[in-house]
Amino acid sequence: MDFYCDQVVPGITPVDIVAETPEVLAFHHTRPYWPLHIVVIPKRHISSLAALEEGEMAIVQQMLAVAADICREVTAKEGGCRLSTNCGDHQTTKHLHFYIHSGSRLRDEHGNSIPQDNQP
Repeated sequence: MDFYCDQVVPGITPVDIVAETPEVLAFHHTRPYWPLHIVVIPKRHISSLAALEEGEMAIVQQMLAVAADICREVTAKEGGCRLSTNCGDHQTTKHLHFYIHSGSRLRDEHGNSIPQDNQP
C-alpha cells in the first residue's frame, strides 16, 4: 500500500493542506514528529529519491519549488526549519516525500513519544 497515493491524494484520509499544485501536495503531517511538521509529496508514485527514474527529476524540481516557498514562510515565522527526506530502510512510507520541520523532536524514529522537558 502507498499511504500517500491510496489515502491522502484521493482525500480518503483528510489532511490540512499547506500548498498544492497539479503535481505536488504539501500538508501538515497527520501524526507529527516535530511541533511543525509538513510533508511535501508528488501526487503520483515515486518510491524514493534514491530510486528516481529517467524523466522524474522535473517533479522533484516542482517539489523543491513548493518546499522552498514553505521554508521561506516557516523561516520568517519560526526563525528557521529543516528540509529532509529518507531513503531505503530509513523510509517507513515507500513514497518520495520531503519533511519540513521545526522545533524539538516529539517522537523517535519508531513513532514513540519523546518526553518533553517543560522547564523554562
